[in-house]
Amino acid sequence: MRVAIAFGTRPEVIKIAPVYKEFKDKGLNPLMIATAQHREMMDTMLEVFGIKPDIDMNIMTHNQSLNAVASRILKNMDEILSQREIDILLVQGDTTSAMASALAAFHMGIRIAHIEAGLRSGNPRDPFPEEMNRMLIDRLADFTFAPTRRAKENLLKEGICEKKIFITGNTVVDAMKIIRERFNLSTIEYENYILVTMHRRENWGEKMRSVLAALKYFSKEHNLKIVFPVHKNPKVREVVYEALGNCENAILIEPVDYIKFLSLLENCVFVVTDSGGVQEEAPSFGKFVVVVRETTERPELIENRWGILAGTSKEKVYQSLEKALKFSPKKLKNPFGDGRASQRIVDIILNEGIKD
Repeated sequence: MRVAIAFGTRPEVIKIAPVYKEFKDKGLNPLMIATAQHREMMDTMLEVFGIKPDIDMNIMTHNQSLNAVASRILKNMDEILSQREIDILLVQGDTTSAMASALAAFHMGIRIAHIEAGLRSGNPRDPFPEEMNRMLIDRLADFTFAPTRRAKENLLKEGICEKKIFITGNTVVDAMKIIRERFNLSTIEYENYILVTMHRRENWGEKMRSVLAALKYFSKEHNLKIVFPVHKNPKVREVVYEALGNCENAILIEPVDYIKFLSLLENCVFVVTDSGGVQEEAPSFGKFVVVVRETTERPELIENRWGILAGTSKEKVYQSLEKALKFSPKKLKNPFGDGRASQRIVDIILNEGIKD
């Protein structure tokens, strides 16, 4: 059986790396196909996990549109898959790379496995375009690897055949275990700080200003620093530097590599984010998450008391920050799994894939 794994962004590499390692440990060599939707960030993560793509599309261009990304991937995938006998293509998550790769495989009659299936916010435009991407991939997939029971229930409600659904846990927990074994995350130059990340397009503009205003006031009230690796997107940087550039408590830094980011996460008081990945990573470090979004496709974080859905209004964000200070992780289990998701995924593909 010939397996391929397609990916193109930093979060995808993090979550497919443990699966790739599991295949290799079992003596298999999946074909690694990089779209390079996000060139620099993807390359950095490949170096961290020691992965070298077999094929690199190198599609990234300046100011690329989603349609341009999808069209280039479809064209390249058509050529790549037609020249090789691929039985199953694995994709992860909800990027345009994952959606377009899955669609290309479907067009060519190749079976599709979706890692991190069944996540839903319930709003097709929040997050955008991720919500519709993952819904489409789940419709196309022959194997849907749901990280939680809630994710499986979402798939069943949408009419996905139960035989195609497998609860595995989230591979991000596996990735965190690998990172902690390989790197020292204890050393950091900042103390007594809130870690902040914001970049989602639905928060650009006034919503981001509102969140940052609450953070600025809260940090002064409680004498806490704000450490904020600022995304390179000009629409993000303009607002962040306007809101926090003159704030004594704010430490605005350039985007950091993944190991440095996890060191920041390991040593912060709590984290404020609109990132889906950070919501999953934080429980592995015992950190509470203030989710500055109107919806989340990871309700397990909220339901298991690891986070709060704060929205973006100044008042609600401030109230949520107050609650975050009172958090204690004692006796709370990680809602995203036990670190063996990759093993389950590979075993299912090997066992069920051969049957079909």
